[in-house]
Amino acid sequence: MKTVIEPFKIKVIEQIKFTTPEEREKILRDAHFNLFQVAAENVIIDLLTDSGTSAMSTEQWAGMIRGDESYAGARSFYSFEKTLREITGMPHIFPTHQGRASERILFTLVGGKDKFIPSNNHFDTTRANIEYTGAQAIDLVIDEAYQTDNLYPFKGNLDIEKLEHFVKEVGAQNIPLCMVTITNNSIGGQPVSLSNLKGIKRVCQQYNIPFFIDACRFAENAYLIQQREKEYSHLSVREIARRIFDLADGALISAKKDGLVNIGGVLLLRDKKLAEQATNLLILTEGFTTYGGLAGRDLEAMAQGFVEVLDENYLCYRLRSIEYLAEQLIKANLPIIQPSGGHAVYIDAKAFCPHIPSQQYPGQSIVCALYRLAGIRATELGRVMFGKRKDNSKSETLYQAPYMELVRLAIPRRVYTQSHMDYLIEALVEIFKNRDKLRGLEIVEEPVMLRHFTAKFRELN
Repeated sequence: MKTVIEPFKIKVIEQIKFTTPEEREKILRDAHFNLFQVAAENVIIDLLTDSGTSAMSTEQWAGMIRGDESYAGARSFYSFEKTLREITGMPHIFPTHQGRASERILFTLVGGKDKFIPSNNHFDTTRANIEYTGAQAIDLVIDEAYQTDNLYPFKGNLDIEKLEHFVKEVGAQNIPLCMVTITNNSIGGQPVSLSNLKGIKRVCQQYNIPFFIDACRFAENAYLIQQREKEYSHLSVREIARRIFDLADGALISAKKDGLVNIGGVLLLRDKKLAEQATNLLILTEGFTTYGGLAGRDLEAMAQGFVEVLDENYLCYRLRSIEYLAEQLIKANLPIIQPSGGHAVYIDAKAFCPHIPSQQYPGQSIVCALYRLAGIRATELGRVMFGKRKDNSKSETLYQAPYMELVRLAIPRRVYTQSHMDYLIEALVEIFKNRDKLRGLEIVEEPVMLRHFTAKFRELN
């Protein structure tokens, strides 16, 4: 059969509240044109993020009931630890309340002034946690990543030559670790090839630099390796995932993505000394090492989620769903990043509405239009999220614009059906037909860091 169906049955539903265009206009203005500030009940289809928005399975809910809530040595922790060790092979496994907690612990220990953390691309909180310590987060993704219609299958790759040049430029002694994000969320959810990961490992070994993986979407990346990298097509996704982790000296995982849970994270380490330091910091800020700021029931759900996410029937459905959305938008001539990656489809906002300059946030304009028309919430990944202030001035002209202005349509796992995607497609096509009517915005209030979460905008005439 050619048709790929959901490998599950829907057992429980949640009612969607429908709003009128007039209601949405008021909601949008009351939120100062920032979709992060819109109440979820006023969203018809929520594509703000795929993080923590998954639907859990019956086995996960059964695990929640079995959860052992003991403070130390809970049965649920050992179940969680056993599962993660079987998948990753890592000797030191720490639960945390979510991925950014793992980031904070790691970079508190290895970061600091005059330090550099190279990666393919750092996402928002990773970059913020690095820079909060005084270190610099450096992006070294391949040039093909910025070519939206280039069909190169692994546009998430880190450029090996750039990495070697960077190490020689700043000195290996100033690089406490090299990190690679799989899949590459900042640049289209694009996968990283296993051969690229091996190449990065060789450079890291040569200069004695620890190699870490931001593995939030490791299963999706492993499946795309199986499908696109012929050398590894004979391996199971689980085998590919293990080969990925075997290359690493440590890893961060937000279980809210490929852990298929609503809360939870993991810090994985090989080095015993670093693990001892992480233990002390985790106890100080998260909780004891056998619960890490989580309830026992959350550990049970995570353990089961990491098993389910490696099911190849699930991954086939998941990636085909993303591909379907991308195909329909391409048919309608909408400019998107190609080929489709893992968890989302990314619209090229510059090409979508070229009449809106970067300093007027074309991505945010599209996000607002999508909510106005259809009650759909998405995310800007452009100047609002990744624009970098050149000095302490608040003038937007003194911001360094990112290479790309994107809108991310992040698809929650096991939540929406094809008809939801068809509704989304219809809305985007309608907005694209009338794109010349879209208006830019300006920021009237913003925080110093991570401004996309709380900034207030004004729509320009």
